[in-house]
Amino acid sequence: MTSAAPRSTDRPAGLVIECRVERRAKGRAEEERALLVPRGELVQGCVDPLAEALAGLPPGIGRIDVDMRHVVFMDTAGLQFLDLLNGHGRRQSLPVTTGHWRGQPRRTLELTGLDPDDPLRGPEHDLQQEVDQLRHAIVSRPVIDQARGVLMAVHSCTSEEAWDILREASQLSNTKLRVVAEAVTASAGSDGPAPPPKVRAALRTAVRTATERHGR
Repeated sequence: MTSAAPRSTDRPAGLVIECRVERRAKGRAEEERALLVPRGELVQGCVDPLAEALAGLPPGIGRIDVDMRHVVFMDTAGLQFLDLLNGHGRRQSLPVTTGHWRGQPRRTLELTGLDPDDPLRGPEHDLQQEVDQLRHAIVSRPVIDQARGVLMAVHSCTSEEAWDILREASQLSNTKLRVVAEAVTASAGSDGPAPPPKVRAALRTAVRTATERHGR
């Protein structure tokens, strides 16, 4: 049962957050859950509507769930969004979860091993370490996009297939994805060096796997 009408906050950053408070059975008792549904982009200014939404929640909330399926893009400001959620949960001693990450935001989380089903899950010190890695991954995104472009041109594959090739080569060679991307990009130049042997072998395997998977 919904005990409060949906409410939205808006900012020039292009993020709207719908807030609903629901009463759910928890054993023989009832618990009030806040469901937040952001829509738009996690860019500069995104923490303002989130802070307002959290401040406007009524007392007695037992948990907060955030449905991220309508978030279409995130940059480094998304880290501040996660930090604010995580800090609010600690201060209020509330479980806070995020889920349904899709598209570019989900792939960004995957870059550093964050759980795309709930990046807030896990011990606080682990989250902070992963957030630091995520910040670095976002900064290095251009070289990853360049590498995807090289693979698309050389192997006539789609953007998603190029992403799968990079990720699998990173895993097979036990090499950071950014390093694999840099090697691919560097090798595309007229005088560029070939990727290191273990990366080159991993790329061959990843390309072959992608080709077989898509029947080409």
